[in-house]
Amino acid sequence: MFFGLDGEKLILILVVAVLLVGPERLPRYAEALGRFTVRARDWLNGAKTRVRDEMGDDIEWRKLDPRQYDPRRIIRDALLDDAPVPTVQAAVVGTAVAKTSTHPPKAEVAEGSVPFDTEAT
Repeated sequence: MFFGLDGEKLILILVVAVLLVGPERLPRYAEALGRFTVRARDWLNGAKTRVRDEMGDDIEWRKLDPRQYDPRRIIRDALLDDAPVPTVQAAVVGTAVAKTSTHPPKAEVAEGSVPFDTEAT
């Protein structure tokens, strides 16, 4: 089965194509199809070689199969893989920020001027 077509339909399409192309142009089209097939095969072999060179020979193709991906499992694993974040008491954080703050105070915006946020730049 080729593109969902059975053998009879493919033969019918080939016969109609031969009749439309004609016997004088058929050898040129057959040669062009052959060249295209060779170039496509060379391109695919080159792509396979590049993938093998970049990923190595020990590729586990079953792990890369998109049919095995479960979004719920991926999200669960991503959330569980994160290391727990240490919690700091709010009082300690507040005093540390107040003592080490180096941001200048925000300037008042004059009427008619464009506001400028110093913290955004």
